[in-house]
Amino acid sequence: MFTTSDFKKGLVIQLDGAPCVLLDILIQSPSARGANTMVKTKYRNLLTGQVLDKTFRSGDKVDEADFERHKGQFLYADGGRGVFMDLETYEQFEMAEEGFSLISPYLLDGTEVTLGLFEGRMVNADLPMTVELTVIETPPVIKNATATAETKEAILETGLKIKVPPYLETGQRIKVDTRDGRFISRA
Repeated sequence: MFTTSDFKKGLVIQLDGAPCVLLDILIQSPSARGANTMVKTKYRNLLTGQVLDKTFRSGDKVDEADFERHKGQFLYADGGRGVFMDLETYEQFEMAEEGFSLISPYLLDGTEVTLGLFEGRMVNADLPMTVELTVIETPPVIKNATATAETKEAILETGLKIKVPPYLETGQRIKVDTRDGRFISRA
């Protein structure tokens, strides 16, 4: 059991029979005497992917989810689904199309991820903060490119389209932030 004082970003709790990861926590002090401190949370249901809000009173208790994190590896895409392997037990898991479509633009065969297992089945995969991908298509280098914030579109080897600086060429490897799909640097 967790109390609201244990809440922190990334903690997995069980709400309505589903594992939920806390995304944001705001503690609101009472404005009147005798009022309870409120703990406002934003969380993601790991079974449905929904992002919801819930307010708890200070001291409320919630159940701990039967949730484990394991080192894993992306093996291959099977139709719209992704197949992952637990690197400790070598057990394979399939990820449903809804969740896989969100992370597939950042995955190459062999990419290491963190698998989230709830009651023995895979419910999510956490990507590394950055991945290295190859630019397969982009307009030619712009001559006399200045230090202004000009960008051009590039298509990466996974099909992901991002904005990159004008000096990048086709065939170069770049680092991409998996949280928001931003160009970080050359690899």
